[in-house]
Amino acid sequence: MNDIEKLRLELPLILPNIEDEDDACIKRLQERLCGRPGVTNVHLVRPDEGAPQLCLHYDPTVLTLARVRELIHASGAEVTARYGHLTLRTRDSLHARAARSMADNLRDIPGVVVSDVGPSGAVRLEFDRTLTSETDLLKEANRRTGGALGETSPELAPPGPTKLFTSTTDSAQEASKKPAVTAAAGKEQDHDDHDHAGHAHGPSDEGHAGHGHDHGGPFGEKSELIFSLLAGGFLAAGWLLNRYGDSPAWLSIALYVAAYAAGGYYTVKEAIDNLRARRFEIDTLMLVAAAGAAALGEWAEGALLLFLFSLGHSLEHYAMGRARRAIEALAQLAPETAMVRRESGTEEVPVKTLQIGDVIVVKPNERIAADGVVTVGTSSVNQAPVTGESVPVDKQPAADPKAALAAFDRTSPENRVFAGTINGSGAIEVMVARMADQSTMARVVKMVTEAEAQRSPTQQFTEKFERIFVPAILALVTLLLFACLVIDEPFSTSFYRAMAVLVAASPCALAISVPSAVLSGVARAARGGVLVKGGGPLENLGTLTSIAFDKTGTLTEGKPRLTDAVPADGVTEAQLLLVALAVEEHSDHPLASAVVGGARARLGENFVAKVASDVKSITGRGVQALVDGQPVHIGKPVLFSELPNSALPVPVAEANAKLVAAGRTTMIVRMGQQFLGVLGVMDTPRPVAAEVMRELRALGIERLIMISGDNQAVADAVAKTVGLTEAQGDLMPEQKVDAIKALRDKHGKVAMVGDGVNDAPAMANATVGIAMGAAGSDVALETADVALMADDLAHLPFAVGLSRSTSRIIKQNLWVSLGVVAVLIPATIFGLNIGTAVLFHEGSTLLVVVNALRLLAYKKNLAVPAPPADKSS
Repeated sequence: MNDIEKLRLELPLILPNIEDEDDACIKRLQERLCGRPGVTNVHLVRPDEGAPQLCLHYDPTVLTLARVRELIHASGAEVTARYGHLTLRTRDSLHARAARSMADNLRDIPGVVVSDVGPSGAVRLEFDRTLTSETDLLKEANRRTGGALGETSPELAPPGPTKLFTSTTDSAQEASKKPAVTAAAGKEQDHDDHDHAGHAHGPSDEGHAGHGHDHGGPFGEKSELIFSLLAGGFLAAGWLLNRYGDSPAWLSIALYVAAYAAGGYYTVKEAIDNLRARRFEIDTLMLVAAAGAAALGEWAEGALLLFLFSLGHSLEHYAMGRARRAIEALAQLAPETAMVRRESGTEEVPVKTLQIGDVIVVKPNERIAADGVVTVGTSSVNQAPVTGESVPVDKQPAADPKAALAAFDRTSPENRVFAGTINGSGAIEVMVARMADQSTMARVVKMVTEAEAQRSPTQQFTEKFERIFVPAILALVTLLLFACLVIDEPFSTSFYRAMAVLVAASPCALAISVPSAVLSGVARAARGGVLVKGGGPLENLGTLTSIAFDKTGTLTEGKPRLTDAVPADGVTEAQLLLVALAVEEHSDHPLASAVVGGARARLGENFVAKVASDVKSITGRGVQALVDGQPVHIGKPVLFSELPNSALPVPVAEANAKLVAAGRTTMIVRMGQQFLGVLGVMDTPRPVAAEVMRELRALGIERLIMISGDNQAVADAVAKTVGLTEAQGDLMPEQKVDAIKALRDKHGKVAMVGDGVNDAPAMANATVGIAMGAAGSDVALETADVALMADDLAHLPFAVGLSRSTSRIIKQNLWVSLGVVAVLIPATIFGLNIGTAVLFHEGSTLLVVVNALRLLAYKKNLAVPAPPADKSS
């Protein structure tokens, strides 16, 4: 049997435009390679550090290494050239049914592989370039949606921060054909190398959201609501005249007809579009029921039906628009222009023209125009719009701005700033680190837009339910139409009953119950500095009861500190620290830095420093030097077992053992033949960690587990300090993945909290991966399901609590929408009139919308009990 060899290549080198590890293009690449002779397996590998890698197993007797590389790059280029991605946004938000209809309509376009449309107006398309081009796709998409996506040529986009339409594509070919068009807001990039295009809709733009549903109308954006209220006014006038007036009957009927016209205006438009597309939607059912009521002479009930249905529609549109505007408000935070320093002075330029390395001048209390590194001046910056931090962060110039620019992800928070944040009282100058369309703010808006277009698991369930439920109801209504053949009643009575059942059973509230809650939750999270990538992570985080944490940099500060200084008998703490300080000042080891910083803090300002000379490192053991003419050794206990006549005194050995048991890394100090004592260093827990764990328990998280590469004693010490339920130490990176899998098998859903870089493999195997400090890290933004933009553990309870509230509201909405239908169907069969059925039916729709909008006002202190644990993974 031939030996199979492996080759790993970083994914960005093969598919340079793909950011999402779940992108369908990766699967297409794997399928192409797996079919090649000599290739036995192709899979994705997530290393501890760096980008994901494509691992290919091949038979060297069939394929040479050079040929394997050629195949990989050729296949990657083929996939990149063939499949494009578009992220668009309609001018207006949509009704849930309109969004679903638009997605189905766009999916029918030749060449479209994937079509997702969210009620907020977010549209995501993947298309095959061998079947259609981006330009042709946009033209056809606009034709099919009546212009809802704007102008057909992306190059027509004017600059400005009010853009509601964006498109992105991952084609390097397309990028070379036309210049990039970007805007300060609403302008995002899908993949690293694509072009960008946007379109702003002005007042004269023709278009609509949904299928032929122009929310502009004769009265502007509120036309649908005004028409609905007019219908209500005509209905009330007709009812009052009919009940209390002496006017002729035709006058009240004329007012009812006017109510029909106003209340049915938009419903008729949508029904016509649906029928043209050969779809039978709820709008059509409502018109049939209203027409049936009129045929039976029940004008008031038919007018009431259309009034309440149109009112529910307009308020549903308002709710989706409010969630949408919460996201667009983020996009509009970045200024439209920036003041750039030139050799001849300063010049005001559009933000989209800024280049990496440009230096912009930011005056006090101005919004910062770009992500970058501070080069001149000190100030405090309000980063709440991006990270959700409530306290301004002090900023100062970087020692080496160009080096900081090259490693922007790892630059100290005190040296870097983000677009859209607000400068404090000091003037600063900032060297631009990222183009406008690649700023942290732009990437967050882009990712949230994509999340809006995705369907959550519960929404997918409700849509499947509707596909079964609606035909069943139509069959029931058909049977009820002929009830007069079975029981002794006139056809008009059977017809009226059938229409009442039709109204009662229409799943209007069910259609909006889930998307309204998910969109409100995602929007509220983004406003609080938490990026949630869709309804799936939001729902999962709202139901799980186990969270795993990485230790270093997550539960702890990621920097070792001097926590203990235990002097030997006859030695003072100051003597111990002075000698240690003198020697460790000459070392660049992280533990030495911890000793130096801790010693200076403990000694204060008034001390006479000692001088060390002839400092030498003892590899793997410690350091030696001369202080006051005497040899000094500082190192691990094992160092002294190897030196002659250096056995540890019992008190020193006991002190060392006690510190080790408490999770400290220890160093023993000896000067001449005298042991001065033991130093204990530890990566200390974050000050907020214990409080965060208490808050998570209050929210219903039952298991708080730490998985760490440190020894078990250190892991146990940190776990005890912060209040975890379990600690697993001595884990290699691949063992962390196994630990997460074991937790999922044992407890069902589990979240993993880390930095999103070193913890990427473990996070990828968790139900929900949560990355901290994602504002400055591209990798963390891309790999996490939920990203805490600030490097602040205190934001985790907010994310969990919001998810809990979202799950609770989704369940409430489902109970209301399904419960009302379950009650109304038998009630209308046994005689409940259409008017009463309409009141309950449309009332339930308004109730679920208002209930979902409460999430936009969510506050962290709203502790929500955990729902029943879901054991599915």
